[in-house]
Parts: sequence; C-alpha cells; structure tokens
Amino acid sequence: MKRVAILGSTGSIGRNCLEVIEQQRSRFQVQYLTANGNVELLLQQAKKFRPRAAAVLREKASASFSTQFKELGVELLSGFDGLLEISQREDADIVVNALVGAAGLRPTLSALKRRRRVALANKESLVMGGQFVMAAAEKVGAEIIPIDSEHSALLQCLAGEDPQTIDAVILTASGGPFRKRAVGDFPQVTVEQALTHPNWNMGKKITIDSATLMNKGLEVIEAHWLFKLEAAKIKVVIHPQSIIHSMVEFRDGSIKAQLGLPDMRLPIQYALTYPERLAADFPRLDFRKLKDLTFEEPDFEKFRCLKLCYEALESGGAAPAVLNAANEEAVQLFLNRKIGFHQIPRIVESALSKCRLNSLHSVEELLEYDRWSREFVRNHFNQL
Repeated sequence: MKRVAILGSTGSIGRNCLEVIEQQRSRFQVQYLTANGNVELLLQQAKKFRPRAAAVLREKASASFSTQFKELGVELLSGFDGLLEISQREDADIVVNALVGAAGLRPTLSALKRRRRVALANKESLVMGGQFVMAAAEKVGAEIIPIDSEHSALLQCLAGEDPQTIDAVILTASGGPFRKRAVGDFPQVTVEQALTHPNWNMGKKITIDSATLMNKGLEVIEAHWLFKLEAAKIKVVIHPQSIIHSMVEFRDGSIKAQLGLPDMRLPIQYALTYPERLAADFPRLDFRKLKDLTFEEPDFEKFRCLKLCYEALESGGAAPAVLNAANEEAVQLFLNRKIGFHQIPRIVESALSKCRLNSLHSVEELLEYDRWSREFVRNHFNQL
C-alpha cells in the first residue's frame, strides 16, 4: 500500500485526488493533508481519511480548530514550516503537489531530495525553478510524474519511444472563454466572464490563466524541463473540445495522441499508479457521440501571454521566474478588480523588460527574482 501526502487537498486537484484514492482504498493510504485556509473542509477530509497529520498554511485559520483535530488523533501543523515538514516526512511514498503558485517550489524540492515520487500539479515548480527541480530529481533518482492532463498525455504517448525520434510535441488548448472574442473587447471583460471556462472546473488562478492562455505558455515551459525539449519542438494548437489532451509527432510523420473526457481524475490516477493502469469507473469517451474535433492556430498577438512564455523560455535564466511572479500578482489584482483583464500581459511584459535577467546559481537567487517581480508589480501596476 502506497502512503500519500496531498499538498493542497482542499483545492480542485486535491479534492479529485481524494476521490481517486477513495476508489482505490486497497492501494493507497492518505498519510498527510494540507490546506491554505479552508480549515473546515480540511477537517471534513481528516474525519474521512484519518491522516497522521495535517497542515494549514494560514496560522490564524488553524488556531480555532486545533482541538477538533486533536480529538481525531490528527496532528495539526501550521504555517509554511508546517507545510515544508509534511513535504519531507519519511513515511510518505508519494507527494502530490497540488499547491497554487510559487509556494509550491520548496515543497517540491524537499520531497525530491528525500527520493519521493512527486505527482506534480504545481506547474510553477518547473516554470520558476526547472533547472533546480530536475537536478534534485536526477541526483537521487526521484520521480516526477505530471498531473497536468497535457503532460500526462505526453508521458503516455512517449512510453516506450526513443526520444531521438521526436519531431515535436503538440500541447492542446481549449482557447478559453474568449477564443472568439475580439481583442478590442478585452478591456470590458469582467472577472465573472473570465472565471467561466467552457470545459474545465478549476481554481480561480488557473482559470484566469486559461483565459489569457498564460496557462498554456507555462505548460510549454514545463514540457521543456519534463521532456528535455527545446522550445522549437513544443507546439500549441487550439482544440476547443478538450478531447485530445496532447500529441507527439515523430520523425517518420506518425502522430500519437492521448484522448479522453476533460476529467482530471484520469491523469491523477495515472500519476499515482504509474506505470500501472488500474481499473476506474470514470466516465468514458464514446466516439459515437462525438460531433466535431476541430483545431486552430493560436493567436499570439491576441493572447500575448502565450508569446511571452516562449520568449521567457528562450531567454532562460531568471526570465521564467520573473514572468511567473508578475503573472501571479497581476491575476490577483484582476481578481480583486484593481486592473482590467487586458492589463495582465502588459504588466508581465513590463516586469520582464525592467528586470536585468541573469543566469541562476541558487534557489535563493531565484527567490530574490521572484520577490523583485512581485514588488515591481505591486508598486507600479497603476502606471502600466
């Protein structure tokens, strides 16, 4: 039986992960759970799965619930130190990193250094610190298995294939809610409209990133690190139905694709059981009911964030970390209704242009760039 720690168990990925584990109770045991501030849901999860310990990132949120966790026999930790401790405890075989944002980097590194399998949904770990994350995994032989449906699809398509035969990988994107909306209308986009994704039910931050296509750009950077591919070999195609999750084109012209309904439980289960495939009762794709599978070129000028990600990947060094931090801050400003939707790429581009981008030599140096980018956006967003 594999023992699982879920970092971010109250979010969309975390909740889906617990659904998968509930179906596979004979194979997995929930050892640790963590939440940002939703302690009530975390308590309900603890009652159901009885982990050894839980952690709440917001220390004030955990204080009033400590007695209830104690009565369950569940140790309650708090703050970022509590989160880090759980990520590196020895009695977990798999660490699911479903955290949102830059906060996921250090827990990823901690888990890898202890040779844990990291089932990775926190794309910022690789976007910010890909060189350090991959080096940590390779040093001790730890596994990074992607949870993102696109990278899970690539992993499945590449199984048993010679990497030298790859011509390109093709990441599919739904196009988000504004695929057909004129860029001139972007200043009028509301938060509610941007949070309405046509296919997927996700957290707020990733939903906004999907609306700007920043999410797809971040996935391009992820694919670079996970599969050791140069930017020119990573392509994006708009596929509004979200049935094909990604494809691999080989040098002989053959293309392999992974298909399925837009359901995150499938890539989550694959990450937990890899390389095995276990039976599951998730809804199945029925080709008889498919009406269309369509594809379009992405509009890099309309969705500037996607282009910025390619540029940051080509620049290398600190550029992806600056891009990621600026985007996180800009998205939060938009959600707080302090900027318009159209200002998100403008702010990210400004941060990249104002920062002196150098190569990175340490995680601490990386985190300094992250801090600089955030402070830049907070101090200057009214001028951008």
